Amino acid sequence: MTQRLGWRARLREDVDAAVARDPAVRSRTEVVLGYPGLHAIWTYRLHHALWVRGRRLPARLISQLARAVTGVEIHPGAQIGRRFFIDHGMGVVIGETAEIGDDVMIYHDVTLGGRSLRRTKRHPTIGDGVVIGAGARVLGPVVVGKGAQVGANAVVVRDVPDGAIVVGVPGQVRVLPGTPPGAAPDDSEAVDPAIWI
Repeated sequence: MTQRLGWRARLREDVDAAVARDPAVRSRTEVVLGYPGLHAIWTYRLHHALWVRGRRLPARLISQLARAVTGVEIHPGAQIGRRFFIDHGMGVVIGETAEIGDDVMIYHDVTLGGRSLRRTKRHPTIGDGVVIGAGARVLGPVVVGKGAQVGANAVVVRDVPDGAIVVGVPGQVRVLPGTPPGAAPDDSEAVDPAIWI
């Protein structure tokens, strides 16, 4: 069962996630005051709460204000888990029916977008512990499995298994050497060099 956190504990958890994932952090104060990805997720929590309570117009207006200030566009209908971190932030777009698990990290200029005009599930589902590199596009109702890595500028239009990496256009799924099928890699430094291409 998922533990429900108070707002102070949730803010602290978000700051801890940023500190843990960004080697450039000099202080927690710097993170709180100067990280637009963090500001975007905090604002998302506000407009998402309004969205699920049926306050759709105020939710959209707040999300657009956050977009103007942070450069990150998160639709209020998206579902985002705990300890989500957006590094750099600028140019990130997360669509209405996107679902993002816990401990996910994405870099700037990432799109979690749709490929359909129908009013249905049209955006990606991102599993726990996924890393999505700068400029990547994950399009349509695809599932990116837990612990997967999406390389910079990859275009993903098919499901990605747990623990795999995707590189290229169109995205080609690869499994990291030494990683059992369905498992996330143990070492965060053990990434395929192609993920950075």
